[in-house]
Amino acid sequence: MSVDIPATEEELLAMPDEDYMNEAQLGYFRRLLLKEREEVETTLEEMRHGLGTAESSGDDSDRAASEEELRYTLRQADRETRLWRKINATLDRIDEGEYGYCDETGDPIGLKRLLLRPTATLSIEAKQRQEQQENHFARRRGGQ
Repeated sequence: MSVDIPATEEELLAMPDEDYMNEAQLGYFRRLLLKEREEVETTLEEMRHGLGTAESSGDDSDRAASEEELRYTLRQADRETRLWRKINATLDRIDEGEYGYCDETGDPIGLKRLLLRPTATLSIEAKQRQEQQENHFARRRGGQ
């Protein structure tokens, strides 16, 4: 049996609430995540290529500028690698039937939130609680 995967966000959002995380919606997010993973992989490959061709000659200011650019590229590569891992973990969640539901509460995360952040694992309420706790602990550490 073939499932019609929504082509647009509007089609996805027009689906009834009782259809939450049906095959069509899962297919939409799988396609979205696979596209995003491909973009991340392309970016990482470009970074690897750029690192391989980086120059280290020139005067001290040229070398300093090159080193700063290298640090920036490595930080960006680290962020992209973390995103790549998160996308893969999210694709696993789709395969396991856990996608779209909050890790903390088990409640639906919601289509609008998933469209904004397809790798989300927490509902907006759970994420806000987590951030409040992090801020609370950060303030307590800073005040000691």
